[in-house]
Amino acid sequence: MQDQTTDYSSTDAQAPTSGAYRFVEELLARADVKIGGSRPWDIQFHHHDVPERVLARGSLGLGEAYMDCAWDAKRLDEFFYRVLRAGLDRELKPLRLIFHSLKARLFNQQSVKRAWQVGEQHYDLGNAFYAAMLDPRMAYTCGYWKDATNLAEAQEAKLDLICRKLDLKPGMRVLDIGCGWGSFMGYAAEKYGVECVGVTISKEQAALGQEKYRHLPVEFRLQDYRTLNEPFDHIVSVGMFEHVGYKNYRTYMEVAHRCLRDNGLFLLHTIGKNRRFRGADPWIDKYIFPNGELPSAGQIGDSVAGLFVVEDVHNFGADYDKTLMAWHANFEAAWPRFADQLGERFYRMWRYYLLCCAGAFRAREIQLWQWVLSKRGVAGGYQRIS
Repeated sequence: MQDQTTDYSSTDAQAPTSGAYRFVEELLARADVKIGGSRPWDIQFHHHDVPERVLARGSLGLGEAYMDCAWDAKRLDEFFYRVLRAGLDRELKPLRLIFHSLKARLFNQQSVKRAWQVGEQHYDLGNAFYAAMLDPRMAYTCGYWKDATNLAEAQEAKLDLICRKLDLKPGMRVLDIGCGWGSFMGYAAEKYGVECVGVTISKEQAALGQEKYRHLPVEFRLQDYRTLNEPFDHIVSVGMFEHVGYKNYRTYMEVAHRCLRDNGLFLLHTIGKNRRFRGADPWIDKYIFPNGELPSAGQIGDSVAGLFVVEDVHNFGADYDKTLMAWHANFEAAWPRFADQLGERFYRMWRYYLLCCAGAFRAREIQLWQWVLSKRGVAGGYQRIS
């Protein structure tokens, strides 16, 4: 990614008499955020066009203005926590973003052909970059912080929680849909003696995983989930459903249903949104996760109807705030190693991504769910594991 950061001078920062400035100022005041204030979550404008960019393009304009150095806040996570907790994001509906919404409604943004784009743009940034940001197992999903004191402990606790929820036993064959670098497969094979097959759309992930776990009975496949058609004792999918898209939710569940043995369990670990609407945040879609979309609980419920019994739903979304802040701390510490390669604009984009998401989870605007599903219902009932 080329470094295209605009160097805005602080002398061009003030235009307090404009209607857009006054409107944004009044809006932010409802979230206890002050333009030019001294608190860590207050916003500092470095260019006068920030209000116009936000009103014209919503979250896309806000994010791009930050990438252009047009504004700052010492604590982006706290800024977004207050903005989202106050519901200010629902106040802005720029006309320019109508086409973005229509595309999500009319077209399958997650077709077989388009599904590989997120692997190339996001997950193939480089294994060294992600290794520096993540825990030793390179789990790129929410950790479980119930009894954890650091990121590595939280990620192992999450992986063990999944294994216990599935009641894994030696010799079982487990499918991991969207296996990433293999954190779950490696842990489950090491600790529970199972065999695993994982599918991913990232060449970098598959290459590292195959090398890292070559001593274990795990298999990495560069494969779209829609082509799967073989039996497994259990299925997991950790942080992949966010890339499926609502037009494919039913297809996804039908694939899981046909691959799961009758007495098996399917654990779906996914970020989710509170409201049923279609489409992704425009800034996240353009710069971070192309073609992604967060499901609502109702959309997941619709997609499993007649296929699965919902045995359990566990929400620990607040733990994603801690996970993202730990990733951010690692990213900041490692940045000098990658600065020359990736550039300042990438740096601002990536920290914006991590910290705005941390603020969103802190505000409980988005959630993290683990759904446990069975084909026929667990005899006598499923016992909650936590």
